[in-house]
Amino acid sequence: MFKFHYFSLTAWLLLAAALSASAQQALTWEQVRMRFEQNNPKLLADKLNIEESKAQEITAFLRPNPTFTLSADGTQIAPEKGVWRPFAGTFESPSVSYLHERRHKRELRLESAKKGTLIAESSHADLERTLLFNLRSAFVSTLQAKAVLQLAKDNLVYYDHVLEISRTRFDAGDIAQIDLDRLELQRVQYESDLQAAEENLETAKIQLLTLLNERTPIDQFDVTGPFDFSDQLMPRDEFRKLALDTRPDLKAAVEAVDKAQTDHKLAIANGSTDPTFSAWYTHNSSTNNPFAINTVGVNISIPLRIFDRNQGEKLRTQLDITRNERLRDAAEAMVLSDVDSSYATLESDLILLRPYKAKYLQQSVRVRDTIFFSYQHGGASLLDFLNVQAEYRTVQLAYVNLVGSYLSAASQLNLAVGREVIP
Repeated sequence: MFKFHYFSLTAWLLLAAALSASAQQALTWEQVRMRFEQNNPKLLADKLNIEESKAQEITAFLRPNPTFTLSADGTQIAPEKGVWRPFAGTFESPSVSYLHERRHKRELRLESAKKGTLIAESSHADLERTLLFNLRSAFVSTLQAKAVLQLAKDNLVYYDHVLEISRTRFDAGDIAQIDLDRLELQRVQYESDLQAAEENLETAKIQLLTLLNERTPIDQFDVTGPFDFSDQLMPRDEFRKLALDTRPDLKAAVEAVDKAQTDHKLAIANGSTDPTFSAWYTHNSSTNNPFAINTVGVNISIPLRIFDRNQGEKLRTQLDITRNERLRDAAEAMVLSDVDSSYATLESDLILLRPYKAKYLQQSVRVRDTIFFSYQHGGASLLDFLNVQAEYRTVQLAYVNLVGSYLSAASQLNLAVGREVIP
């Protein structure tokens, strides 16, 4: 019995540990992006615009409904010469009429609606592009905050090691009380760095959780990914070409020109006359022919286009073509400008990062360790050690921030191009 309870308790503990590990599993960028596309309310709401536009396609292609009319006439309403037979001469005449649309109006309305759907799809892709940039920025900020936090922890661990050695030296009479006090006071800076780094990480996680529309507790949410830079960069012209082929806002501008041209054709077609065909049946209608009790009739009604009531719409749609062409040119110029500016920022970050990785990081570690060794053995002053320790912190933190700046610039370039070209 005791063994059974012990086994059950162990199984529950293992299960709880597994669930805890699963709950705290760090998400990669691909997983974060997938959750964002599934859960972000703004993106999901905008996606419905596409479905609404498709519903308008159905409306645009509908045919006019025929009209049914039932008429009655010939009913006597007052006695005449002493005779009153009110319904003897009443006749009924049901009729059906139908408006026939000419010049492919229905087809042009459908074509315009479909092009409106294409614009809605491109606009949705552009919104997704912008929101993904915000998501990527929040993801990078979280990785950067984690790197700064790890650096703050490492610096504090290293400095505690320095304090431990310094206290041993003080006990041995190797350093003065004032030197030990100054070293212990310096620890406040490392504690402040650690607290600030933890707060920044929490803020970055909150922003990321907001974009994901999740209610996961902050301490159970984490992300992971490479926090580094790539030294290789394609030529600027390659990015410009990709952007012109990919940017959804530019596609929407091009599609708007195409739709405006279709709308102009529709305005011209709407200016044409549409005949209305009618047919009717009459019972007891003929007074000229007493044997024509049941008769049929047909009619065609054609509006006379003495005045063109559609000329304003024709002019408006013609001007709308020119307006959308100008907007397309402006969108293309903006695309190229976005690529050039983000490319320049990324290139500048790479110029700064290369010497850090090749020289300054190792040099700061070497100088710090050398001066600390010298200080331990009386060859360097306390001020020298504190200065070199501050220089080490500055160099290491600057490198982390530069990597974060590089990743943000890479996200900006992906935004400018319209798709992820730099992972």
